[in-house]
Amino acid sequence: MNNLRFTEEDFHTFTIEGLDARMGVLKETVRPKLQGLGEHFAPVLSVLTGDDMFVHVAKHARRSVNPPDDSWVAFANNKRGYKKLPHFQIGLWKTHVFVWFALIYESPLKEEYGRLFKEHLSEIKSRVPDSFFWSADHTKPEARKQADMDAEGLEKLFDRLAKVKKAEVLCGIQLSKEQVLQMNEQEFLSEIEASFEKLAFLYRLTQKVAL
Repeated sequence: MNNLRFTEEDFHTFTIEGLDARMGVLKETVRPKLQGLGEHFAPVLSVLTGDDMFVHVAKHARRSVNPPDDSWVAFANNKRGYKKLPHFQIGLWKTHVFVWFALIYESPLKEEYGRLFKEHLSEIKSRVPDSFFWSADHTKPEARKQADMDAEGLEKLFDRLAKVKKAEVLCGIQLSKEQVLQMNEQEFLSEIEASFEKLAFLYRLTQKVAL
């Protein structure tokens, strides 16, 4: 893999009509890049978290009609899967790249994580940069910048994580397509690594919950 930065063609993948056509391009061009990013950042995240991190590239295997609108590589401390665990993601929609720390609805410890994050709300708000985004649903591209949220907004997000079955919490950065295309590979990788350095704090918080 010569270049791990996403290109105009990579973003264009998610505008291709039809499941088979889009998946064909995704497998040929985007997925190898996601795998490369996984192999690049797994050791970085292992050091930042103190856990061995394993790479999971999205396969979209259950789709039979609708083509995926985004794709990603996830990192978790389990070889077999990541969805039930606190994890990290790098991925893209047609409009932007995302870099997330994620607690999604499959987690069996969402209630505990929600309570934990509420207890540490002040510290989270002070340590997460205001330029970072929060999302309540990994299946949608929309997210809110922390600068536009007060402590009450964050508390509601964490409270919902604890109480609502399908609730999720994701935190990280969004880089517009235009931003990414202006970067070279090293700038792109450095931006992701700097984000993971900030997000590792949230992961380390979840380590306080006994499995």
